[in-house]
Amino acid sequence: MKQTALTNKHIALGAKMVEFAGYNMPVLYTGINDEHETVRNKLGVFDVSHMGEFILKGENALDLIQRVTSNDASKLTDGKVQYSCLPNKTGGIVDDLFVYRIDEKSYMLVVNASNIDKDWNWIQSLNTANVEMHNISDKTSLLAVQGPLAVKVLQTLTDMDLSSMEYYTFRKGNFAGCNNILVSATGYTGAGGFEIYFDNEHAEKIWDAIFNAGAAYGIKPAGLGCRDTLRLEMGFCLYGNDIDDTTSPIEAGLGWITKFSKEFTNSEALKKQKEEGVARKLVGFEMIDRGIPRHGYPIQDANGNKIGEVTSGTQAPSLQKAVGMGYVEIAYAKEGSEINVNVRDKGLKARVVKIPFYKK
Repeated sequence: MKQTALTNKHIALGAKMVEFAGYNMPVLYTGINDEHETVRNKLGVFDVSHMGEFILKGENALDLIQRVTSNDASKLTDGKVQYSCLPNKTGGIVDDLFVYRIDEKSYMLVVNASNIDKDWNWIQSLNTANVEMHNISDKTSLLAVQGPLAVKVLQTLTDMDLSSMEYYTFRKGNFAGCNNILVSATGYTGAGGFEIYFDNEHAEKIWDAIFNAGAAYGIKPAGLGCRDTLRLEMGFCLYGNDIDDTTSPIEAGLGWITKFSKEFTNSEALKKQKEEGVARKLVGFEMIDRGIPRHGYPIQDANGNKIGEVTSGTQAPSLQKAVGMGYVEIAYAKEGSEINVNVRDKGLKARVVKIPFYKK
């Protein structure tokens, strides 16, 4: 298993460590519910250094990004971030990712840990104009500092004005006494906060500085377990669960990042899908009967006929109810539709609802 630059910190703090995407990662420290509530109400810190980062440079960098991603990266200006996906040639998704515009000829792509090699090879296979590509994943650390107190705590460590940063923007500067640190107003929790990118050599110094600054505010380390419950309460897709090589962005409700003002991989087929409609759709649902939906559980109609499958599900700590996401036949995708989730061979009632489940 690969280690992050902070693995020893997590072990020393008593984290429960698990293998995730080939990395030895902390899944929990004090408990999923406790960490979840800390992030929602105060401040939690996630080590997500397993994520992948690619730098694309040169005259044709934007052209390559436009051809491989579904969103319109030409709308980006310096310091802006965009959520997007890499469509494959058969209607599915290679990965979802973030595109950072550093300047007119320099971009950073942030991809999922489990797809680093796959994404690199895919983009490289379409790099017909010799765009300069650098995979900086192994030398880059990433902390997600999430929660409503993030600005107050992190501002003490930098002269960058964090309170004026809009969602999906980033800045580079000095942070915790380290230079060339990228601070991004992004995250995967819906709790507000920042993601901080830096060279591995700064990892322990930055980690310690953040925890010293947040000590009076109840700061805690948080693991991948509550990262999943937090993102699910927001209805954010998880690659490998809610989207994959067989799910189209239109089916997944990602039409908003699929822009047909340009041509990209499989854009004609996806445009046709958007115009003609899809046979199934990713929906959110909350349980009516008592039971927790899990990935892979069948979704059925009132007569027990299979109409879909659960992709993600949990007992949502902030909501005190069980919620999930899954693909269902289009006839059952309307808000308010009643469906059954097969939990241990028992059909339990659920209702299709609008996401996000958690509303501030």
